[in-house]
Amino acid sequence: MEPDLANMAAGSDLGGVRSPRAGWRRIVLWVYVLAASLVGVGVLLQAFSIAAYIRGAGTGARDLHENGGVITHNIEIVVFLLALVGFWRAWRPIALALALPLVGTAQVLLVGDTDSTGGWVNGLHGLFAIVVLVLAGALAEVGRRSLRPTVVASRQQRAVPPW
Repeated sequence: MEPDLANMAAGSDLGGVRSPRAGWRRIVLWVYVLAASLVGVGVLLQAFSIAAYIRGAGTGARDLHENGGVITHNIEIVVFLLALVGFWRAWRPIALALALPLVGTAQVLLVGDTDSTGGWVNGLHGLFAIVVLVLAGALAEVGRRSLRPTVVASRQQRAVPPW
């Protein structure tokens, strides 16, 4: 049985008693949300920079694309490590976070030979970038929702008629 993520983050997974670990877990989850969001921003920056390079912006745009890719990929790994700490024993969000650096690694490996014509494999590089973007957004949302301690309480309140 998976633990309730909102209660884990709030520290109320111990029968309403606030766990001493809840403080650091919330901090880790906030950093997790920030890191996953940075991955999304990194992917958008890479898309912008490679489009600018193709349209003649020069080698600076290509360098930004390559260096941004290295930084973004490293942050993908950090997202997974933060998920291990922040969602410990909640294996679904950890597995989802593991998918981010795995897909990101596949995306990096699908660059192909950019100097030869007919490099169709480069299309997969761009397609996987979209997958990384969507996955990073989903991970940020999972983390954000897990930080809301009122999730369980609001569900209980809805069961009671307002009159």
